[in-house]
Amino acid sequence: MSNKIPKRSEVPASDKWNLSSIYKSNEQWEEELKKLPSLTEKVTAFKGKLGESPETLLAALKALEAAELQLETVYHYASLQHEADEDDSEATDRDGRAMMAYTQLQSEISFMDPELLAIPEETLRQWIARPEFADYKIYVEKLLHYNKYTLSEKEERLLSLQMQPAQTPYNAFSVLENVDLNKQFGTVNVNGEEKPLTQTTFTTLLKNQDRKVRQQTYKQFYKKFEDFQNVIAAIYAGSVNQDIFSMRARGYDSSLHQALYGNKVPLSVYHNLIECVHKNLDSLHEYYSLRKKIMGLDELRHYDVYVPLVKSVAMHHSYEESVEICRKALAPLGKEYTDRLCNGLLNGWCDRYENVGKRSGAFSSGSYIGDPYILLNYDADDIRDVFTMAHEGGHSMHSWYSVHNNPFLSYDYTIFEAEVASTFNEELVFEYLLKNAKSEDEKKYLLAMRADDILATLYRQTMFAEFELKTHEAVENGTPLTAELLRKIYRELLELYFGPEMHFEENSDMEGLRIPHFYSAFYVYKYATGISAALALAKRVTNGGEAEREDYFKFLKSGGSRYPIESLRIAGVDMESTEPVQAACDTFKEIVEQLKKLF
Repeated sequence: MSNKIPKRSEVPASDKWNLSSIYKSNEQWEEELKKLPSLTEKVTAFKGKLGESPETLLAALKALEAAELQLETVYHYASLQHEADEDDSEATDRDGRAMMAYTQLQSEISFMDPELLAIPEETLRQWIARPEFADYKIYVEKLLHYNKYTLSEKEERLLSLQMQPAQTPYNAFSVLENVDLNKQFGTVNVNGEEKPLTQTTFTTLLKNQDRKVRQQTYKQFYKKFEDFQNVIAAIYAGSVNQDIFSMRARGYDSSLHQALYGNKVPLSVYHNLIECVHKNLDSLHEYYSLRKKIMGLDELRHYDVYVPLVKSVAMHHSYEESVEICRKALAPLGKEYTDRLCNGLLNGWCDRYENVGKRSGAFSSGSYIGDPYILLNYDADDIRDVFTMAHEGGHSMHSWYSVHNNPFLSYDYTIFEAEVASTFNEELVFEYLLKNAKSEDEKKYLLAMRADDILATLYRQTMFAEFELKTHEAVENGTPLTAELLRKIYRELLELYFGPEMHFEENSDMEGLRIPHFYSAFYVYKYATGISAALALAKRVTNGGEAEREDYFKFLKSGGSRYPIESLRIAGVDMESTEPVQAACDTFKEIVEQLKKLF
């Protein structure tokens, strides 16, 4: 860990993503941004005419495609620059103007959906059955799915106009967390040396073997969030209220119903996930008891759960070495897959290391034009970052196959599916590293780490999902969200999931106010369903033959051409059943049993 986080300008070009696959320069971006009004006018020229003939509708859809493709490209470029450095005022300006352009376009074309849906369904289906509609058929069919909740033209326009202000809670929290607060966390004493405490180093410091370091890190970090608890609670309440406004305006039964409806995911999938995990909390509690025993602690604290259980295993991997691990581990997917991914990781897809103002964590972000980019904050001393690389690489390859096998208006896959492709890669990396472990200690380390990964993705994300459900239900039932209520809900969940062995600090429940994903409501449950499907598919592909691998590639190539439950069924797993979730819980239990024997 370096004492000094570099500025963006100090990072070598080879360590940054190369955005030239989108635009060659900021000047080119400016020129492309200027084209949006004329492209928008070509769409609005069809207002009141969509039902005249199939030829008119087809021309309108082509105009819509051109405008939205231009907008996506403009927005993607600006967004990536902003995420890489939120301290860059020019990047922030471009991101803001791109969002304004997005809001403007959506406002101007808001007539499209209600007018298109005003065409008699039988007539519309006859038109889109024609060969010339091949690139637009799925788009229109998915639009028909929303028919019940599509409002009048005037109402749709009003809703589109508030899309930009609706981003305020997320934007405010992001700036507060990643910029303003990030400058106030101070330093932590590590072996007599002051190390910077930031959003990124927080995770690393909590893995330090010195308990005093972990304790200082934890208390210092959450104390700063506690100082701003009322502001953060108000920001999050604004996000929840926005979700409920949209739900009520459109007539959905609940916020959860609205979030799941578009992807045709039954509500039972969400509720069954929580119920199934609740039934399997015993193995999670057993794991924490084992952790307490292995660490030789009188009592287990929340800041003790991230430190590696095996102290003696040093696993340093340079960025380039991690790329080669991914190449070998993902070999069951074939050379074409691994070559494309690894070449991308080494040549411009990835923004590798932390810099001042850069968003914490990691993500993959693809668009129809340009490479499927990856943001990392890579740490060579953290083996988990090898898994993160594979995880985000799974997203990016999913994007690549989706783009190259679908027309623009139906290429984008759902988050529900995305977490399968990413976690699938993680499982293959784990199996590869475990098989090639150089010692029993390394095997212990990997098993313990995998237990923590499944815990974090399955159990922890389900806890987050339950928190989101409870907060939205509270407001839907007329109870306003306050810092006190949010902390109470979150503490009860902490105690339920972590079990009797865990001792919490007075401000441990502040964790519930620092999770960025909560600003994209009902997103996190997809991590839990994703790992459940991924574990099942990884076993199916590695234990199967060419047919099983091709089924998996059919899934990757589906893009947005199918609803997620259907595309996963084609891949070989049924997410309407509780079996994948139970099997994932069983896998976690098996790993805990292996650890008990090894220790």
